[in-house]
Amino acid sequence: MRILAVGVATLDIVNRVVAYPQEDQEIRAVSQSRRRGGNACNSLTVLSRLGHRCSWAGVMADDEASRFILEQLQTVQIDTRWVRVESGGMTPTSYIISSEASGSRTIVHYRQLSEFSYADFAEIDLQAYDWIHFEGRNPQATLKMLEQLRQQPLELQVSLELEKPRPGLEQALPYVDVVMLSRAYSMAKGFADARQLFHHIGPMTRQALCYLAWGEQGSWMLDRHGEVHFEQAVKPLEVVDTLGAGDVFNAGVIHALLESGDPLEALRHGNRIAGEKCGREGL
Repeated sequence: MRILAVGVATLDIVNRVVAYPQEDQEIRAVSQSRRRGGNACNSLTVLSRLGHRCSWAGVMADDEASRFILEQLQTVQIDTRWVRVESGGMTPTSYIISSEASGSRTIVHYRQLSEFSYADFAEIDLQAYDWIHFEGRNPQATLKMLEQLRQQPLELQVSLELEKPRPGLEQALPYVDVVMLSRAYSMAKGFADARQLFHHIGPMTRQALCYLAWGEQGSWMLDRHGEVHFEQAVKPLEVVDTLGAGDVFNAGVIHALLESGDPLEALRHGNRIAGEKCGREGL
């Protein structure tokens, strides 16, 4: 299937440590790696490896880090024809501490680059795709993109990721078929469990499927009939690297929905491969 994702690409500087340092403490990293990151691009990497034809739409700086990212995307056959290169900008960078003791990660993100705009999106040949996924970073532009998308007689599915609360982003919910939610989003909105979040989100959608990955606590799905489904987390023998697990979950859901159309199987598939990812380094 042909999949387009709209979002960001980042340069990830990953420092692996035995355990998290205390404040004002100096420690030595066990290893350091440089990766290509970003939610949308991570999900596309997985989808490409699952056999889909993938395209990324976003903004890149004209610097060495962006050239590294483009090379990485090319190795996994991700099309970048809709990328806009911005002169004078700087590639978004995530500085990541990954703990061997817990398998968890802490991220400090720095960004000095404009977002993908509605004018950029208007240049895309939308008829070339079966599924369009939005990272959901720029609420006003995202809403305009979705409004334009729904005005056209296109037979494709649309998903939207709500990773963090951004003012106005929930206005886009009526325009999508699938909503990807995160634990961070739920906690920031003041909801301590999936049912509370679904009760909040559900009325804003037009019977969209809603998926929520909650790390080691498992994953949930709100179906089109208002029923909530749960899958226990699939835990690897050893938690090695949780970085990008949510992006892998989203990719697994999209893949299964395209392949079988079964919402519950999509929950199981996303849950399973996200757990498997936590047992290995990188994507």
